[in-house]
Amino acid sequence: MSTASEGLESRTYWKRCSSCKKDIGFSTVYWVCSVSTCTRKRTGMAFCSVACWEMHLPMMRHREAYAVEERSPKKDAWLRQQREEQRSTSSSTGSTGTAQPAASASSSSGAASAGGVRRRVPVSAPASARDDEIDRDILIVVSKLKKYIRARSGMNTSESVMPVLSDHVRAICDAAIRTAAEDGRKTVLDRDLPAVRRES
Repeated sequence: MSTASEGLESRTYWKRCSSCKKDIGFSTVYWVCSVSTCTRKRTGMAFCSVACWEMHLPMMRHREAYAVEERSPKKDAWLRQQREEQRSTSSSTGSTGTAQPAASASSSSGAASAGGVRRRVPVSAPASARDDEIDRDILIVVSKLKKYIRARSGMNTSESVMPVLSDHVRAICDAAIRTAAEDGRKTVLDRDLPAVRRES
């Protein structure tokens, strides 16, 4: 059995929540966004709870949206889908070998939807061993954020804002990484980031 196959067999979860990164198990209720741009192949968002679904709304700026309950596939069905994807990728790239690294990475990442593999590139795989650590990191320069809010409004800023805002930054970065990966790039560009409309 190959290393990739062994990795699939030992997998204990279907995918990770797009907001909190908590594992979503096999044959488990999860939530998706009713807006199609959040569920298509490029984004492939899935949430472990309605609360986590709500976290992505400020970033995506949906005018109308609601959470839709779904159920993840059973592990045996998911494994079959992964193996079929491996065989399909191997047969289409085996002659040239040019796309083989991406195919192998996709197999080891194992990120799949009920209908098949959603991500063809292991977006979160390199950091998976340190998920707990990086998910707690504050990604905001606290002093500059407080200075900005005070200058714009005269208000103070609670320390509890920092973890929440960092989660939003992580979600934006994850979306940008997925976009760059789908384009076959190893560099995240400014155009990969969701557009932000600032108030005057």
